[in-house]
Amino acid sequence: MHLKSYSSVLFALLILSCAENIKPALFEVRPLVSPAGNNSSLPNLFSNSDVTLLSWVEKENDSLTHLRYAEFKKGVWQTANDITSGTDWFVNWADFPSIVETKGNLFSHILRKSSIGTYSYDVKVNLKPKGAKDWKTDNPLHTDSTSTEHGFVTALPFRDNSFFVTWLDGRNTAEKEGEERGAMTIRAAVVSPNGIVSGEKLLDSRTCDCCQTTAAITANGPVVIYRDRSENEIRDISIVRWIEGEWTRPKAVYNDNWKINGCPVNGPKAVTLENTLAVVWFTAVDELPAVKVSFSHDNGANFEEPIAIGTSNVIGRVDIALLDTKTALVSYVVANEKKGQLKAVKVTSTGQVSDAKIITGINPSRKTGFPQMELVEDTVHFAWTDVTTEHSMVKTVSVLVEDF
Repeated sequence: MHLKSYSSVLFALLILSCAENIKPALFEVRPLVSPAGNNSSLPNLFSNSDVTLLSWVEKENDSLTHLRYAEFKKGVWQTANDITSGTDWFVNWADFPSIVETKGNLFSHILRKSSIGTYSYDVKVNLKPKGAKDWKTDNPLHTDSTSTEHGFVTALPFRDNSFFVTWLDGRNTAEKEGEERGAMTIRAAVVSPNGIVSGEKLLDSRTCDCCQTTAAITANGPVVIYRDRSENEIRDISIVRWIEGEWTRPKAVYNDNWKINGCPVNGPKAVTLENTLAVVWFTAVDELPAVKVSFSHDNGANFEEPIAIGTSNVIGRVDIALLDTKTALVSYVVANEKKGQLKAVKVTSTGQVSDAKIITGINPSRKTGFPQMELVEDTVHFAWTDVTTEHSMVKTVSVLVEDF
């Protein structure tokens, strides 16, 4: 063979060989068989180094509601287990039950109606201490007996096998003759595995009425993040921190200066790793919707300038996970007319934002609720309520971290 021809063939073979070794970047969403049945909704994901859990509610008929949960083991969801059932629950698309585990002890909660009023209900705690066969249900969380709104609970594993719990508390909104109704408040307490509530504290005496709360246990102690409400209706995200046995005064994570005369029903989410605390939230200042992420590298004492992600059609419903101390994964919902998508994007503290990945198409109506995201080792799990004309059903998928 002529030397020039031989060289051309060799070069071509080399290119083909290299091409075979180059694998195109794939983004694979792996469906997981859901443990939930028909007429299920309101998923809540929880994961720590010991266990991964999913809770949800199922309606058996127009009046009976079940709270159920399942554990994720060996790559699949295990058989569903019952926690409790009731006919007098307050079941709401934005204010949903939770499940948390610490050292074999389980915590969950539901909202039980306290009167015939539309928004009068109490938080009831369910506990299953390590080794116990059955759940201890219907335990009280808050100390007041007012027929007002109590909900939007965040619960986390805490010290001494206990649970740190924060919630919105409407005891001051009760109507009193000759007096103006008070504002929604946010409170926190510690709950033992046997249901003993201690250390209940008022964190803020005036908050937004119906946005989800969030919290994290930092290296310095618990922090609570929530949508605040000023006297002139600025509803930005605030933080309070437990420092040396005392709660700090509320402080804005960032001053968006979003003035809105009604609750946007769109709370923040937070996550911590070592000394990093990352917070994500939705805002729509000047009617320009955006999802924002801000990092703190001193456990929430100070926050960096927020990074805006998403597009003009973002509607919030956010979640966040930390991949390392400088990189977060954020999920959010976008909507265009009657179609929606659940998306996820990787964000660094230096402001780098990856291309958004579509996790699933999603109904953007309230019936879909708030999708959940949880980091489980090298995998990210997602859960949401899939809504059809026939029924609703909790669905779950997973994506490898390296795919983002």
